[in-house]
Amino acid sequence: MASHETGTTRRRRPPFIQPQSAERPTRHPAVALAMALPCAVLLVMLFGGWEQMANQAEALADLLGR
Repeated sequence: MASHETGTTRRRRPPFIQPQSAERPTRHPAVALAMALPCAVLLVMLFGGWEQMANQAEALADLLGR
């Protein structure tokens, strides 16, 4: 015979999790991308990220044996 619990128990959410409300709609992912992409491009240009990415891709291709 299966055991049966009487009464209902409710879990409490941690204080850092806030429920979604109609006052704060979520942001569309395309908007987040449009905000982050210019910063990413600037950082790549300033710190030579393009060359580093090409070097990493070449090293990975060599490791996999092309």
